[in-house]
Amino acid sequence: MTTLLAGDIGGTKTLLSLHDQASLEPLASSRYPSADWDDLGAMVRHFLADCEGLARPAAACLAVAGPVHGGRAQLTNLSWTLEEQDLARSCGLQRLELVNDFAVLIYGLPHLEATQVAPVRSGAAVPGAPLLILGAGTGLGVALGVQTSTGLQALASEASHGEFAPRSQQEWELRQWIQVDRQLERVSIERVVSGTGLGDVARWLLASRDAQGLHPLQSHASRWLARGQEPEASGVSEAEPADLPAAVAEAAAAGDALAVEALDLWLGAYGSVCGDLALASLSRGGIWLGGGTASKLLAGLRSQRFLEAFLAKGRLRAVLEPIPIQAVIDPGFGSFSAACRARMLLD
Repeated sequence: MTTLLAGDIGGTKTLLSLHDQASLEPLASSRYPSADWDDLGAMVRHFLADCEGLARPAAACLAVAGPVHGGRAQLTNLSWTLEEQDLARSCGLQRLELVNDFAVLIYGLPHLEATQVAPVRSGAAVPGAPLLILGAGTGLGVALGVQTSTGLQALASEASHGEFAPRSQQEWELRQWIQVDRQLERVSIERVVSGTGLGDVARWLLASRDAQGLHPLQSHASRWLARGQEPEASGVSEAEPADLPAAVAEAAAAGDALAVEALDLWLGAYGSVCGDLALASLSRGGIWLGGGTASKLLAGLRSQRFLEAFLAKGRLRAVLEPIPIQAVIDPGFGSFSAACRARMLLD
């Protein structure tokens, strides 16, 4: 049996898994606190030693939380400097590639099974046309996929850090409030269209509509800010309800008017950005929505609030109408995509 090594390398945790080349099924996996290790090579060697009964991987793809240039990567929250050749040599691997942890998702898209995705809007994908994936989680990830003579190629993107463009007086007031509240020089797309952005939309409405602080979401907002959205930093227990975006979604589902307004505003901004990026890339091969919000807010992504904002591009509406959109609902999609890329290295 030929095996593949897949890795999802983050500042907080690292996931390593071994996959069967033919089926891409995981054969073994482990999760490690990243800060407990002096370097990634030692962690990989430890993992492979634990997989002693399985064949040594023929190829490896390690997805890292940060930019990759010339086979080198520097993680933002760790002192690790990663280099492909050094890692391959120290781990005894013949083929190893470092890829940005969001761009790598492009390589998994052609291999998705029906159980890993959910339709958002129907359409007709054009074979060979560019692909687009967006992922609204803590931030907003964006990546493109283009077909080349050697197969699908992922293109990392920083499109989420473009300028947020308000479409209405309400969005303009929101933008102004975020800039002051977060003490920003500018307001990027990601500041609104992300899980964190949904929290800030709710905070803005609470600040402008609930001066007495009586709304049930006020306590969530206070605790969310106190933990800095990092439970380890503030000592707030994961069991305590400090996740404001999740609380907003839950309150909206229960019919709370302020939460419904916050979610509607956020979905409209997300849909509009999705349409803008689809026009910029002419991603007629299809659009996928990932990130932590894709499965949790599936009904919202299928709503007219999101879909009409996606299409509302004036004369260019006809360009977007044929493009299908799907949501990736598999929580293991990152490792799966890294395994898909590792298999490509053997072709």
